[in-house]
Amino acid sequence: MKTCFCALFILTVLIGCRNGKTEKIYLPRNLTVGEDFNTYTKDNNIPFTVLKAIATEKPAKSADQESVNVYSIKFRDTTIRIQPNEADKDMVVDKFAVAQFVNTQKTCLLVQLSDNTGLIAPFYLLTLKNNQLEVVKLYRASTGKQDKEVTKGMFSLGNSGYLINNDYFITNVNAKVYTIKRQKPDERIQGEFFLKSADKQTLVFLLTDSFYEVHYPSGETFTLPFPAALPNNKSALYSWIQTNFSWQKNNKGISFLMENKDNDRIVDIKEFK
Repeated sequence: MKTCFCALFILTVLIGCRNGKTEKIYLPRNLTVGEDFNTYTKDNNIPFTVLKAIATEKPAKSADQESVNVYSIKFRDTTIRIQPNEADKDMVVDKFAVAQFVNTQKTCLLVQLSDNTGLIAPFYLLTLKNNQLEVVKLYRASTGKQDKEVTKGMFSLGNSGYLINNDYFITNVNAKVYTIKRQKPDERIQGEFFLKSADKQTLVFLLTDSFYEVHYPSGETFTLPFPAALPNNKSALYSWIQTNFSWQKNNKGISFLMENKDNDRIVDIKEFK
């Protein structure tokens, strides 16, 4: 009888695995500065499978996300479930509003939970490490007065990568993660992304009284106060910047947006694309 029961139990487990019902709960860990997420698989098989799922609630939305698609994700044959708060075992999420590969090997996924429990649903990296899955959280606490306005989730910067909540920049080829240097350590940048340099390494944020510029590879910054003639309209501002400003390199070879001192200088419009 005991042998029969064991055989039945093993059979049930095997059937469950075949039906894709295997699940695992993951606790996110903190990001390590300079960490390499561009890993390779030994067998060249993509370890992640992204599937469209049915939303049980209205999914979170990001700045560049118009659709309301919701996804479930498998790591090999196991459905990924994330427990955002180590102290709250009752909150486990297995639906995602964003699921974007950020390296060509497809061993690293940028995801956003599909929920609206906070200011904006949190982001994570699902990454292959030592042939196992690790979940890395992309979060920095902030006490900024304008956090509600500036915390906009994921913003695509074209072929360069993704800006996450004004706090992280992630390349979309080799999964490199840069922590964006804040103007004040306790506050995420209190402004919106405005433009990037021609070499795509300096990001400019539009604040209430200035442009805050960050060269994300080095962490070097530059604050450019608004001139008196600054237009109020954003589209007019962009054209005005093209006419009166240019990208100029400092003695370290870093490009920052600065006002033209030479009024006869011809500015190539490609500098601002």
